[in-house]
Amino acid sequence: MTRPFGTRPDKPTAAFAFELRVVRAHIADAILMKGAENRSDPGRWRPLVMSFCQFYGLGERVCESTLAKIPEEAYRPVAHMAR
Repeated sequence: MTRPFGTRPDKPTAAFAFELRVVRAHIADAILMKGAENRSDPGRWRPLVMSFCQFYGLGERVCESTLAKIPEEAYRPVAHMAR
């Protein structure tokens, strides 16, 4: 399902949200739990998460983000009006 957001009557739709259903996932052998085919070992899994345009692992920031260097106004779909 696709849903527009950030719309204004005076401008075309700037962004879309996509709703999906995951039917299958694949996991790297390196993070499988020993002796189990379908279980990941949380001690081996090191996810990369983007939070507020910065990349984090399970603790500190992992690496620089190119997106974080872009002024927010450059990619914001709708300019906010001053109040």
